[in-house]
Amino acid sequence: MDCTQTIRARRSIRKFKPGVSIPRADVETMLEAAMMAPSARNTRPWEFFVVEDPEIKARIRAAHPYSAMLDTASLAIVVCAQPEAQADMGVDFWPLDCGAAIENLLLQAAALGYGTCWCGCYPAMDRAKAIQAVLGAKAIPTALISVGAPDEAPARKGFYQADKVTWLWEQSGNVIRAQRRGKEGRSCYER
Repeated sequence: MDCTQTIRARRSIRKFKPGVSIPRADVETMLEAAMMAPSARNTRPWEFFVVEDPEIKARIRAAHPYSAMLDTASLAIVVCAQPEAQADMGVDFWPLDCGAAIENLLLQAAALGYGTCWCGCYPAMDRAKAIQAVLGAKAIPTALISVGAPDEAPARKGFYQADKVTWLWEQSGNVIRAQRRGKEGRSCYER
């Protein structure tokens, strides 16, 4: 599957085939993809916790109100942020950096044939702190990713929305004009 196909094939999976083991090599391939994500000044402000143990998964499930899919998922990957990696920058880019790592992980899992579901932790600090306690982590949990063999095939929900795109161009020297196009390709407005 090429990149374009993988992006369009990825779905949020909430039902997994129980009892399926994911080979460690596949998990490491997903983690490598996550760590290939760009980050501000290449600070790589992330840490990953892989959880296969059913008891620890159950404790995470209890800490996150929207993680029922962990009951059948093969494993969970908790993506945590290390804000101190960017302490000297004066601006917190780590939420964006972790988001890029998460998306890479989701796409790599899809390319390998696995289903995933991204459940947010940060900035819901009650959730993040509860999962942090379960993991015994200092880093801030930003996302909980359930991974497994999909046991459902939900319809695609993502689509291109032309009316959410503004095209900019320069005309007559410094005059910049913007035009949005609606679904029919007609201009929505001009500035």
